[in-house]
Amino acid sequence: MKITFVIGGARSGKSSFALKEASRIQGQKAYMATAEALDEEMKERIAKHKKERRADWDTYEEPVRIADALSDLKSRYSVVIIDCLTIWLSNLMLNGLDCDKEIGILLNVLKNVRAIHESPQRQNHNSELCEGEAPPRPYSKLFIVSNEVGMGIVPENKLARRFRDMAGFLNQKVAEAADEVYLVTAGIPLKIK
Repeated sequence: MKITFVIGGARSGKSSFALKEASRIQGQKAYMATAEALDEEMKERIAKHKKERRADWDTYEEPVRIADALSDLKSRYSVVIIDCLTIWLSNLMLNGLDCDKEIGILLNVLKNVRAIHESPQRQNHNSELCEGEAPPRPYSKLFIVSNEVGMGIVPENKLARRFRDMAGFLNQKVAEAADEVYLVTAGIPLKIK
Protein backbone atom coordinates (compact mmCIF):
# COMPACT_ATOMS: atom_id res chain seq x y z
CA MET A 1 0.00 0.00 0.00
CA LYS A 2 1.22 3.46 -0.84
CA ILE A 3 0.17 6.45 1.24
CA THR A 4 0.05 9.86 -0.41
CA PHE A 5 -0.45 12.86 1.85
CA VAL A 6 -1.80 16.01 0.19
CA ILE A 7 -1.63 19.25 2.17
CA GLY A 8 -2.43 22.85 1.34
CA GLY A 9 -4.43 25.89 2.35
CA ALA A 10 -8.18 26.30 2.06
CA ARG A 11 -9.35 26.23 -1.58
CA SER A 12 -5.81 25.49 -2.74
CA GLY A 13 -6.86 22.62 -5.01
CA LYS A 14 -5.62 19.84 -2.75
CA SER A 15 -8.84 17.77 -2.84
CA SER A 16 -9.12 18.14 -6.62
CA PHE A 17 -5.52 16.99 -7.01
CA ALA A 18 -6.07 13.92 -4.78
CA LEU A 19 -9.27 13.05 -6.66
CA LYS A 20 -7.60 13.43 -10.05
CA GLU A 21 -4.65 11.23 -9.06
CA ALA A 22 -6.84 8.61 -7.39
CA SER A 23 -9.20 8.48 -10.37
CA ARG A 24 -6.33 7.17 -12.51
CA ILE A 25 -6.26 3.96 -10.50
CA GLN A 26 -8.44 1.16 -11.82
CA GLY A 27 -11.02 -0.53 -9.63
CA GLN A 28 -13.62 0.55 -7.14
CA LYS A 29 -12.81 3.66 -5.14
CA ALA A 30 -13.90 5.00 -1.74
CA TYR A 31 -14.12 8.62 -0.69
CA MET A 32 -14.28 9.14 3.07
CA ALA A 33 -15.63 12.59 3.87
CA THR A 34 -15.18 13.95 7.38
CA ALA A 35 -17.41 17.04 6.97
CA GLU A 36 -20.96 17.08 8.25
CA ALA A 37 -23.87 18.81 6.52
CA LEU A 38 -24.87 20.98 9.47
CA ASP A 39 -26.26 23.89 7.44
CA GLU A 40 -27.60 24.62 3.96
CA GLU A 41 -24.32 26.00 2.60
CA MET A 42 -22.46 22.87 3.70
CA LYS A 43 -25.19 20.62 2.23
CA GLU A 44 -24.77 22.37 -1.14
CA ARG A 45 -20.98 22.08 -0.94
CA ILE A 46 -21.17 18.34 -0.20
CA ALA A 47 -23.68 17.75 -3.03
CA LYS A 48 -21.38 19.58 -5.45
CA HIS A 49 -18.39 17.47 -4.42
CA LYS A 50 -20.38 14.23 -4.82
CA LYS A 51 -21.30 15.23 -8.40
CA GLU A 52 -17.59 15.68 -9.22
CA ARG A 53 -16.93 11.98 -8.54
CA ARG A 54 -17.68 9.32 -11.15
CA ALA A 55 -19.81 6.20 -10.63
CA ASP A 56 -16.82 4.10 -9.57
CA TRP A 57 -16.63 6.10 -6.31
CA ASP A 58 -18.48 5.13 -3.15
CA THR A 59 -18.85 7.92 -0.58
CA TYR A 60 -18.67 7.36 3.15
CA GLU A 61 -19.42 10.13 5.60
CA GLU A 62 -17.46 9.59 8.80
CA PRO A 63 -16.87 12.67 10.95
CA VAL A 64 -15.11 10.97 13.88
CA ARG A 65 -14.26 7.24 13.59
CA ILE A 66 -12.08 7.34 10.48
CA ALA A 67 -9.59 4.77 11.83
CA ASP A 68 -12.36 2.18 12.23
CA ALA A 69 -13.85 3.04 8.86
CA LEU A 70 -10.44 2.81 7.19
CA SER A 71 -9.92 -0.67 8.63
CA ASP A 72 -13.35 -1.75 7.36
CA LEU A 73 -12.67 -0.52 3.81
CA LYS A 74 -9.25 -2.07 3.32
CA SER A 75 -10.26 -5.18 1.37
CA ARG A 76 -13.05 -3.68 -0.74
CA TYR A 77 -11.38 -0.85 -2.65
CA SER A 78 -8.34 -0.23 -4.83
CA VAL A 79 -8.02 3.33 -3.59
CA VAL A 80 -9.34 5.34 -0.66
CA ILE A 81 -9.31 9.11 -0.10
CA ILE A 82 -9.74 10.60 3.38
CA ASP A 83 -10.79 14.25 3.05
CA CYS A 84 -9.89 15.91 5.33
CA LEU A 85 -7.90 15.50 8.53
CA THR A 86 -8.33 19.03 9.83
CA ILE A 87 -12.13 18.80 9.70
CA TRP A 88 -11.82 15.42 11.44
CA LEU A 89 -9.63 17.02 14.11
CA SER A 90 -12.11 19.85 14.68
CA ASN A 91 -14.91 17.24 14.97
CA LEU A 92 -12.89 15.42 17.65
CA MET A 93 -12.27 18.63 19.56
CA LEU A 94 -15.86 19.88 19.35
CA ASN A 95 -17.15 16.49 20.56
CA GLY A 96 -14.78 16.57 23.55
CA LEU A 97 -12.88 13.45 22.46
CA ASP A 98 -9.26 12.69 23.35
CA CYS A 99 -7.41 13.98 20.28
CA ASP A 100 -4.06 12.43 21.23
CA LYS A 101 -5.70 9.02 21.61
CA GLU A 102 -7.64 9.25 18.32
CA ILE A 103 -4.55 10.45 16.41
CA GLY A 104 -2.58 7.54 17.88
CA ILE A 105 -5.25 5.08 16.76
CA LEU A 106 -5.22 6.49 13.22
CA LEU A 107 -1.42 6.35 13.01
CA ASN A 108 -1.44 2.74 14.25
CA VAL A 109 -4.01 1.78 11.60
CA LEU A 110 -1.80 3.31 8.89
CA LYS A 111 1.22 1.44 10.23
CA ASN A 112 -0.62 -1.88 10.67
CA VAL A 113 -2.27 -1.90 7.25
CA ARG A 114 1.12 -1.40 5.64
CA ALA A 115 2.71 -4.08 7.86
CA ILE A 116 0.00 -6.62 6.98
CA HIS A 117 0.33 -5.83 3.28
CA GLU A 118 4.11 -6.27 3.32
CA SER A 119 4.51 -9.03 5.92
CA PRO A 120 6.29 -12.35 5.13
CA GLN A 121 3.26 -14.23 6.55
CA ARG A 122 1.04 -12.58 3.97
CA GLN A 123 3.47 -13.50 1.21
CA ASN A 124 3.54 -17.12 2.46
CA HIS A 125 -0.26 -17.18 2.59
CA ASN A 126 -0.38 -15.93 -1.01
CA SER A 127 1.88 -18.79 -2.15
CA GLU A 128 -0.62 -21.31 -0.67
CA LEU A 129 -3.55 -20.08 -2.76
CA CYS A 130 -5.24 -22.42 -5.21
CA GLU A 131 -4.62 -21.85 -8.88
CA GLY A 132 -6.65 -18.92 -10.13
CA GLU A 133 -7.53 -17.76 -6.61
CA ALA A 134 -6.86 -14.08 -6.00
CA PRO A 135 -5.24 -13.14 -2.70
CA PRO A 136 -7.18 -10.84 -0.40
CA ARG A 137 -5.55 -7.46 -0.74
CA PRO A 138 -5.93 -4.14 0.93
CA TYR A 139 -6.25 -1.01 -1.16
CA SER A 140 -3.11 -0.26 -3.12
CA LYS A 141 -3.26 3.50 -2.59
CA LEU A 142 -4.47 5.74 0.19
CA PHE A 143 -4.74 9.49 -0.25
CA ILE A 144 -5.00 11.62 2.89
CA VAL A 145 -5.92 15.29 2.51
CA SER A 146 -5.32 17.96 5.15
CA ASN A 147 -5.15 21.72 5.56
CA GLU A 148 -1.93 23.55 6.35
CA VAL A 149 -3.03 25.88 9.12
CA GLY A 150 0.28 26.98 10.61
CA MET A 151 1.36 29.61 8.09
CA GLY A 152 -0.79 32.45 9.39
CA ILE A 153 -0.79 34.56 12.49
CA VAL A 154 -1.00 33.11 16.00
CA PRO A 155 -4.72 32.82 16.88
CA GLU A 156 -5.96 35.02 19.69
CA ASN A 157 -7.91 32.37 21.61
CA LYS A 158 -6.86 29.19 23.40
CA LEU A 159 -9.08 26.77 21.44
CA ALA A 160 -7.84 28.07 18.07
CA ARG A 161 -4.20 27.85 19.23
CA ARG A 162 -4.77 24.30 20.45
CA PHE A 163 -6.36 23.37 17.11
CA ARG A 164 -3.44 24.89 15.18
CA ASP A 165 -0.91 23.05 17.34
CA MET A 166 -2.75 19.70 17.13
CA ALA A 167 -3.17 20.07 13.35
CA GLY A 168 0.54 20.77 12.96
CA PHE A 169 1.42 17.69 15.04
CA LEU A 170 -1.07 15.51 13.13
CA ASN A 171 0.21 16.71 9.75
CA GLN A 172 3.82 16.02 10.76
CA LYS A 173 3.03 12.47 11.87
CA VAL A 174 0.99 11.64 8.76
CA ALA A 175 3.69 13.13 6.51
CA GLU A 176 6.25 10.96 8.31
CA ALA A 177 4.14 7.83 7.69
CA ALA A 178 3.43 8.74 4.03
CA ASP A 179 5.38 7.54 1.01
CA GLU A 180 4.71 10.77 -0.86
CA VAL A 181 3.75 14.25 0.31
CA TYR A 182 2.42 17.00 -1.96
CA LEU A 183 1.96 20.64 -1.02
CA VAL A 184 -0.73 22.22 -3.20
CA THR A 185 -0.97 25.97 -3.60
CA ALA A 186 -2.96 27.94 -6.19
CA GLY A 187 -3.91 24.62 -7.78
CA ILE A 188 -0.30 23.61 -8.36
CA PRO A 189 1.00 20.47 -6.63
CA LEU A 190 4.60 20.43 -5.47
CA LYS A 191 6.03 17.08 -4.41
CA ILE A 192 7.94 17.63 -1.17
CA LYS A 193 8.56 13.97 -0.22
